[in-house]
Amino acid sequence: MSPKNIYYERCAQTIISNLQKRRMEGYYYPTAKEAVEKALSFLTPGCSACSGGSMTLQDTGMMDALRAREDITFIDRESGKNPEEMLEIQRRGFSCDYFFMSTNAITMDGELVNTDGTGNRVAALIYGPKNVIILAGMNKVVSDVHSGIKRIQDIASSPNCIRLNRKTPCSVTGKCGNCLGDDSICSQTVITRRSGTPGRIKVILVGEELGY
Repeated sequence: MSPKNIYYERCAQTIISNLQKRRMEGYYYPTAKEAVEKALSFLTPGCSACSGGSMTLQDTGMMDALRAREDITFIDRESGKNPEEMLEIQRRGFSCDYFFMSTNAITMDGELVNTDGTGNRVAALIYGPKNVIILAGMNKVVSDVHSGIKRIQDIASSPNCIRLNRKTPCSVTGKCGNCLGDDSICSQTVITRRSGTPGRIKVILVGEELGY
């Protein structure tokens, strides 16, 4: 095992211990394949699942795995043919059994830091779905909440705006401009310091660099 992998594992164990104190479940797997297998193991035949927008879910193969499950009802946000249909699908997701997402940042103390444009992802994280399953590469780990917000501004927002063809200052300069325009994807910032329902939020850390 390389020094970097040992470092990831030791950091993950610290985070998992702190997640437990915050009434969240934590797991660590060295590879995305193992992480996806663990995430799928939570699903029971006949359950419903949905997801937020996430490059991590794409990168790991989690989205393909959910679409391939014939024994569950997967509410696929990408099946919407227009903005109205996508909005309706997102609303249906609030009542699903399992909501899948990543996190923009996770602190060593086990706090989750997320910034959303429309808010459907952070809304589902806060309340609605019976279970929330989060996959996150170790590149998302930060020292504290302030560093998590800086990570979103300095690292995550710009490539996401470019991916979504948003005309924002960060998509042009690579630097956050604290913009308020129609194309901004930074509307709500949510800090999750504990789970109101014990065990509802399950965080699967992956020893790889995933997403933005």
